[in-house]
Amino acid sequence: MPNKSLQLQQLNNKILVCNNLQKITPPPTGWIKAVRTAIGMSLQQLSGRLSITRQSAQEIEQREKDGSLTLKSLRETAAALDMQLVYGFIPKDGSLDALIDRKAKELAKQIVLRTHNTMKLEDQGNSKARIEKAIEERATEIKNEMPKALWD
Repeated sequence: MPNKSLQLQQLNNKILVCNNLQKITPPPTGWIKAVRTAIGMSLQQLSGRLSITRQSAQEIEQREKDGSLTLKSLRETAAALDMQLVYGFIPKDGSLDALIDRKAKELAKQIVLRTHNTMKLEDQGNSKARIEKAIEERATEIKNEMPKALWD
């Protein structure tokens, strides 16, 4: 488990460095065409650098804009533009820790409320404060165990 925690921490640190990148929106024409035109490279020159036809280079620009271009093609095109492709995943929650916290709380709430409803039927219900405390405690256990059920 300590190894898993270290792995999570190291990956989270890498992701946090990229967190501001989610605010960058791709140019309407796509990155390839935007960069190519900004540096003054013609479509013919790009196609020559990629050893493909002009029409194929134009299709690459269109597929990138549509979101159907492969990472391999993006990487090759970036190299032809004397650039480097950078990609990654950024959690919507801001960090891996926050993502795990949210998922653990959701799962804990399901478990605790299921138990609470059963107890309520037996006329043994708990107070709202006790339920909240039980959810927090269960969420902590879930985070420590990191069960695969967290992602169901």
